Amino acid sequence: MAETTVEKTAPPEPGPATGPWRSRTGARRSTRTLRLYTSAALTGLTVLAVLIVPPLVQLDQQAVDLAAKLRPPGADHPFGTDDVGRDLLLRCVYGLRVSLLVGVAAALTATVVGTAVGATAGALGGWVDRAVMRVVDAFSSVPHLLLGVFIVAMFRPGVWPVVASVALTHWLSTARIVRAEVLSLRARPYVDAAVSGGASRRRVAVRHLLPGVLPQAALAAVLMVPHAMWHESALSFLGLGLPTHMASLGNLIQSARGSLLAGQWWPTLFPGLFIIVPTLAVAGLAGVWRDRINPRRRSELML
Repeated sequence: MAETTVEKTAPPEPGPATGPWRSRTGARRSTRTLRLYTSAALTGLTVLAVLIVPPLVQLDQQAVDLAAKLRPPGADHPFGTDDVGRDLLLRCVYGLRVSLLVGVAAALTATVVGTAVGATAGALGGWVDRAVMRVVDAFSSVPHLLLGVFIVAMFRPGVWPVVASVALTHWLSTARIVRAEVLSLRARPYVDAAVSGGASRRRVAVRHLLPGVLPQAALAAVLMVPHAMWHESALSFLGLGLPTHMASLGNLIQSARGSLLAGQWWPTLFPGLFIIVPTLAVAGLAGVWRDRINPRRRSELML
């Protein structure tokens, strides 16, 4: 009887994933890379425009030329002119500079206040935590814009009243984020080891809790910059923010309402783009940063 032999074949070596799973993952990765590069390029262009255009263009952004009023975009004026003949490109750049100043100052102030409040509530716990969070809930129940209008109305129009208004109405979300992160860090083994070793509450907060919440606080500050710019533009559009003679994006849009009704679209379009484009650029960079500091969320999104 002839013996039959069965040839044993080795299992196939694991190779790179193929099929729709890999194609979906690769497409998302390439989309994220494209978003990163596009956002970085737009952010760089915004910063360069604010820093370089005013010194290079030797024009007075307040210079009035009634003979050139409401000219459409052309070679002499790429963005056209406004209702009194001022170059709109230069006015938009100066307005973006003021709006960025207000946004960055308000975001940093709100982040410092929110981080201090949230870290204190999370680190102390107990009745302090409950009392602080009830205060946060009380402030959150009032609409931001309404509270900001109330704060700005108590001062003369200017940059710093707007900064104070935006900062005092936007520290609440940072406080909640920092408190949640502190409560998560308090349950970590190394914090328990530090407490068991006799470390004081202040040392634990400074050496272990505060460094752990700084990435989240910094991300909140970055995301707050475009939000603060929108609030400054809204307050200026309502006539409660910066003085009307100061070039800000909200003032430019507010002064162009009559021109828009008359059919001149450029005095409204370009200041609006100067608000939207930096907002999308910063949001794109912040989204990539959020995925970096939270890889678990990134892996869940790729499933």
